[in-house]
Amino acid sequence: MSALDAAVRAPERRQGSYAGSPPGGALVLGADYRGLGVVRSLGRHGVPVWVLKEAGEPLASTSRYARRSLAWPSDGEDRVAFLCDLAESEGIGGWALVPTADETAALVARHHDELGRYFTHTVAPWEVVSQAYDKRLTYELADRVGVPCPRTAYPRTRDDAAAADVGFPAVLKPTVKESFNRLTAAKAWRVDGKVELLERYAEACALVDPATLMVQELVPGGGETQFSYAALCVDGLPLATVTARRTRQYPADFGRASTYVETVDCPELAEPSLRLLRELRFDGLIEIEYKRDPRDGVLKVLDMNPRVWGWHTLCGRAGVDFPYLLWLLVSGEPVPATHARAGVGWLRFTTDTPTALKELYSKRLPLREYVRSLRRPRESAIFAWDDPVPGLAELPLVALLLARRLLDGDAV
Repeated sequence: MSALDAAVRAPERRQGSYAGSPPGGALVLGADYRGLGVVRSLGRHGVPVWVLKEAGEPLASTSRYARRSLAWPSDGEDRVAFLCDLAESEGIGGWALVPTADETAALVARHHDELGRYFTHTVAPWEVVSQAYDKRLTYELADRVGVPCPRTAYPRTRDDAAAADVGFPAVLKPTVKESFNRLTAAKAWRVDGKVELLERYAEACALVDPATLMVQELVPGGGETQFSYAALCVDGLPLATVTARRTRQYPADFGRASTYVETVDCPELAEPSLRLLRELRFDGLIEIEYKRDPRDGVLKVLDMNPRVWGWHTLCGRAGVDFPYLLWLLVSGEPVPATHARAGVGWLRFTTDTPTALKELYSKRLPLREYVRSLRRPRESAIFAWDDPVPGLAELPLVALLLARRLLDGDAV
C-alpha cells in the first residue's frame, strides 16, 4: 500500500471524539444551489442529510433528499454554540460538517478544535483555510511558490490608493468577505481611471475596513479566458480532479457568478495548482481559479475556494462526484483516483439566458457558440427530474432578483 493509499484509507485523519467511526450522516451548512448539490449527491447514495438554512435561502431545504432543515443564528459565535448543542440534543454527534460558503468555511476552520469534538470535519483548520480565504495571503502564497497573479496593491489610505500602480482598468475589492453590503455583494467594483478609483475607494472605506481593500489590474477577457482546477486532496496530493472553463459569467469581465461552465482538457493548470496545494499540504475540496492573460498567454491565479463551489454539480455529470468522494474520504473508505471527462457543460438557465442575450446583442458571443453550448451534455444548476421541487422554488427568487436589478438600473 502506497503512502497516499494509506492516507486515503485512514479514518484516524479525522479529529475529535468520533475519529475512527464513520459519520452517521451529513450536516450541510447553507441551502443555496451549492448546498443543494451536496444534498442531492449524498442523498442519492443513501446518506442521511440535514440542512441549516439562511434567511431567503430555501432551495436545498426543499429537496426530497434533505431529511430535515433548520434555521440557524445569524451571529458567528452563536452559530458555534448552536452547532455544538445540536450535536448533543439531536443525537447527530460525529456527523460530517459540510460548509458551502466562504463565511461558513471560515467559521468552521476558525473553531476547528471545538467543533471537532462534536462533528467530523470536511475542511482544513484555519491556518490552512486562511491562505485561501484572505486574498492577500493567497497572493503571498502564489508569489512564494512562483505562480503568477495579477498586479495588486493594498492601499491603507487615500494617498496609497492614488499611488497604486496596477494600470487601468482595475478592480477594487475586499481581500476578505466579513459582512454583506454593496461592495461584497458585487464582489468587486470596476474602475477605469484614477478619479473613479478614488471616488470608489472613499465609498468602499465607508462599507469595509480600509485595511481589507485591494486594487488589482483587470486582466482582459471574459469567461472564455477563465479556468478552474478543482480537486479533492489529501496532504496536498489530488485524488480526484476537474479542469473547467467558466465560459459565461456575470459580469462578463470579472464574473461574480458563473452561468455556463464546461469541462475542458487543460493540462497546464495542474503544475501551478500542485505547487499551491503541496505548499499548503491541503486536505479536502478546493477550487483554484485562473485567468489567461491574452497579452502574454500566462495563466494567473485569481482565487482559491476551500469548499464546494457554485458549479460543483457539473463534476458529477463529468464523472467526479466530489461531495460523495469527500464523504468516502472522511468515512475512511477508499477514494478512486479520477479525472473528469471533457466536453460536459453546466448551465444555470435563469441567469445564463439574460447573460447570453446580452453577449449575443453585443456580438461578443457568436450565435454558433451559444447553440453549441446548449447541445452539449450538461447538468442543470437547479432542476433535476428526480428532485423537481427546488426548481420550482427558485422561480420566485429569480423574479425578486430581476426586480432588484431593474430597480438598480441593470437589465440583467
